[in-house]
Amino acid sequence: MKFAYYPGCSLKGTSKAYEASMQAVFRRLGIDLLEIPDWNCCGATVYMSVDEAQALLMASRNIALAQRMGLDIVTPCSACYLNLLKVTKEIQENSPLGQRICAALEKSGLGIAAPKLPAVKHPLQVLTDDYGVSKIVTQVTRGLKEFLLVPYYGCLLVRPLNHRDHPFFPTKMDFLLKSIGADVVPDYSLKTKCCGGTLTGTVEEIGLRLNYLLLKEARRKGGNAIATVCPLCQFNLEMYQKKIIQKYREPVSMPIYYFTQLVGLSFGIGEGELGLRRTPKVQERPSAAGR
Repeated sequence: MKFAYYPGCSLKGTSKAYEASMQAVFRRLGIDLLEIPDWNCCGATVYMSVDEAQALLMASRNIALAQRMGLDIVTPCSACYLNLLKVTKEIQENSPLGQRICAALEKSGLGIAAPKLPAVKHPLQVLTDDYGVSKIVTQVTRGLKEFLLVPYYGCLLVRPLNHRDHPFFPTKMDFLLKSIGADVVPDYSLKTKCCGGTLTGTVEEIGLRLNYLLLKEARRKGGNAIATVCPLCQFNLEMYQKKIIQKYREPVSMPIYYFTQLVGLSFGIGEGELGLRRTPKVQERPSAAGR
């Protein structure tokens, strides 16, 4: 199994641990990732609100490059994933915007064959749908019973264009985590509520409150760690915990893991290889009587 890998900007910066853990897990499973040569920003997040056509044109260049490789695309960032899906939708529907994108690519020397566009996939989709959970569990060497995980998907991965899971109460990550030996909070109702995205850096008060609500509900449900699929969600939930605790005066701190880090732990892959050396240790699970 082989894919063109589109990391996006976050995976080479604040989310290096996501990239490291995903690559470690994929190597263990024999899934090859070939990084797209000379890839560029997908146009997220602010640029999309400034000039959608230009943002999607930026994203389309990466699809054209992957098409030259003859491979489907894997991208871990939810914003990148959504933007690349938007591009393929516009081109496949031959919309005016799709026609404009194709014409611009042709002019730049990167013509794109619309009927044979690469599929755009998230690592969660590759693991659960393409590789298969039944084969993943054969690699598990240690339990994860110290965790009571809260699966948090964020608002971009399962909507509006991903129809492979429920748009408001998705379960694929839940199923994967339970299959590798972790216990999962079954009724976390905020699993697709927005973390605020870039609001933590622009309108901080709103961004902090949105993340506070997510953390507070996770603690209320008895969780001792959150598992996420999105680099910006992970960043917001982890990096702003001190400010949130100072502002709301509630002990809502907990580790925020990429789901690939948890899969890697279950495989017995070392914490350093998974980018976990700086992650706070998980707190002891509350007893059933205390929940």
